[in-house]
Amino acid sequence: MAKKLKIGVIGLGSIGTVHMDAYRLNTDAAELTAICDINADRLKAQGEKYAVAQQFTDYRQLLKTDVDCISVCTWNLLHKEMATAAFKAGKNVLLEKPMAMNAKEGAEILAAGKKAKKILQIGMVWRQAAEAQLARQYVADGLLGEIYHIRAVLTRRRGVPGLGGWFTTKSMSGGGPLIDIGVHWFDICMYMSGLWNPTSVSAVTYSKFGCKMRDYKYVGMWAGPPNFKGVCDVEDYAAGFVRFGKKATMSFEISWAGNTEEQGFVELIGDKGGMRVLDGKPVQLKTEYEGRIADITPQYQDVPNRFAVQTKKYLAACRGEGEPAATGEQGVINMKLIDAVYASSKAGTEVKIR
Repeated sequence: MAKKLKIGVIGLGSIGTVHMDAYRLNTDAAELTAICDINADRLKAQGEKYAVAQQFTDYRQLLKTDVDCISVCTWNLLHKEMATAAFKAGKNVLLEKPMAMNAKEGAEILAAGKKAKKILQIGMVWRQAAEAQLARQYVADGLLGEIYHIRAVLTRRRGVPGLGGWFTTKSMSGGGPLIDIGVHWFDICMYMSGLWNPTSVSAVTYSKFGCKMRDYKYVGMWAGPPNFKGVCDVEDYAAGFVRFGKKATMSFEISWAGNTEEQGFVELIGDKGGMRVLDGKPVQLKTEYEGRIADITPQYQDVPNRFAVQTKKYLAACRGEGEPAATGEQGVINMKLIDAVYASSKAGTEVKIR
């Protein structure tokens, strides 16, 4: 059996805990040996829970240990700083989404990883969903024909996370639902369709709910409760239209809050068939069969823990046994698309992606 890789996790909040749990499901290949968080109480509690002796409040101290690989699970603002420092220290990096605050930072992270000759994997965990893998395979096999339009919808009715905290502070997050959850939907659309060449965007963003902090009504709040001493200067709704050259288009609606139905799905529309996935319903291939219109319901095995699968692929890549599940190059393309959405909304016109 190959030697276990030593793992460090930076940022022990909700997503950091998910990463630690995923490593524990891969104990044949990995050993969690170091953790870091600026909250000393949380650091101590997580250290006891996961039996990790090496505990740090300064990530730079963690990078001085003999860990082979790290997960960066912190504020978006810190992704570039921590990832590039990790590469300089000779560590592989699993970087939670979004890759960075913008495409420029993403490109700098990518360059640092290449210079260090280390693995960079972006935390695009929805790729591991069985439906996403099935749709990607069907596209590759030609069952959908030429994909000419994609619909991407991910709307929450009142789901602003951590109002007044880092999620709603643009200088720390880079934006609202577009960069928080829309980044997943953009990635999965390009991943399943194989369309990695967005060329222009016409989009708008709205701030209608979270900005009125004390008047914001909600049922629950992830990463809450509200901090009314904080700020909310990000959007809560984004919608737009993307062109992939002259080949295909994509429409999208992404929200944290809105007077609308909560729903999430991605629909791939091709000239031979179409599929809607990730909506919680049985997948159907809408196509033709033996000269008749047909809805085909494929059978597939669900993935019990997408984060565990993502982590397994990361560890394999670090051992030289495969490619990262989501590459840095793809992460930069995603960030360019997000940058263009914000730029288009600000300009009030379509913008080109370069």
